Amino acid sequence: QVADIVKAVGNCSYNQLVEKIISCKQSENSELVSEGFVAEQFLNNTATQLTYHGLCELTSAVQEGELCVFFRNNHFSTMTKYKGQLYLLVTDQGFLTEEKVVWESLHNVDGDGNFCDSEFHLRPPSDPETVYRGQQDQIDQDYLMALSLQQEQQNQEINWEQIPEGISDLELAKKLQEEEDRRASQYYQEQEQAAAQVQVRKHGAGFISHVVFPTQQVQGAASPASTRQSGSNERKRKEPREKEREKEKNSCVLL
Repeated sequence: QVADIVKAVGNCSYNQLVEKIISCKQSENSELVSEGFVAEQFLNNTATQLTYHGLCELTSAVQEGELCVFFRNNHFSTMTKYKGQLYLLVTDQGFLTEEKVVWESLHNVDGDGNFCDSEFHLRPPSDPETVYRGQQDQIDQDYLMALSLQQEQQNQEINWEQIPEGISDLELAKKLQEEEDRRASQYYQEQEQAAAQVQVRKHGAGFISHVVFPTQQVQGAASPASTRQSGSNERKRKEPREKEREKEKNSCVLL
C-alpha cells in the first residue's frame, strides 16, 4: 500500500497532485484511474497538510529555542521548540481575550494540541461563555467607536443630495470652496472666542481692583453742608465775646 501511494504521489506538489487526480479520473486506462483514486485517498487522509513523517522531520530539523515560520493550510504560523516539543504561536481571533494562552503544542497531525502560557505551562482555555462575553464586549466597543467616527464624518461631509444634477465642474468646485471657507471661518471664530475667554479670566481680578466706586470721596474735598456748619459755629463763638465787651464799657467810671 505504501508503494502504491509513493507511485501515485511521487514528488508532486499539492497543485500538481490535484491536476493529476483530475487527469487520471478522465482517463480510460484503468491503471491510471486506480492511481488517481490512491492519490485522492492520500489527500483525504492528509487534509491537515501534515503527516507523522513530516512531524518527525520537523522535530529533528528545528533547533532548541529556535524561531521559524511554519506554513500549513495556507496559513503562516510562528513555531519554536522547547524541551524537545514543537509549539505554535496562538494567533486565532477566538483567543483574543485569552491573555494566558500563548502557545499550542504540535504533537500530532489532528490539530488538537495543548494550550500553554508564555512560560510553556499548561493553560486550558477559559469557559466558552466567558470567551464569548469578552469578545462581545470588544465588538460592542468597536461598534460604538465606528458609530462615533461615522457621525463625525457625516457632520463634516457635504450633503451631496442637495447638489443639483448636471452641475458643471466649475460650479461644483466653487461650492466645495465655499463649504471649506465656511468651515475655516467657523473654526477661527471658535478659536478667537476661546482666546477672549482666557484673556477675560486672566485680567478680571486686575480690572476690579482699579474700579473707583461713586461712594468714595477724596479726603481733601469738603462738602457745602460741612462748610455752612463750620461758619455757623464760628459766629456762635464770636457772640459771647462781643457781649462781654459791652458790659465792660458800661461799667467804666468817669473821673
